[in-house]
Amino acid sequence: MVLALEIVLVIASVLMTIFVLLHKGKGGGLSSLFGGGVQSNLSGSTIVEKNLDRYTVVIALIWVICIVGLNVAQSFAL
Repeated sequence: MVLALEIVLVIASVLMTIFVLLHKGKGGGLSSLFGGGVQSNLSGSTIVEKNLDRYTVVIALIWVICIVGLNVAQSFAL
């Protein structure tokens, strides 16, 4: 059980990192410091961006559930 949660946690961590890096910058951050803020946002939020938001939230929930599950498993192992 613990091994399965650890494997899911590692996979969720990698996926969440990838999904966060795939998001479009909202401006005003480090991207504008290096010239990334020059582009204008004409298209607004696309379907792909909304789906990416949903996937990121689902992966984040799986990540949190795995952390809580591992903590509960560790507390009962004593």
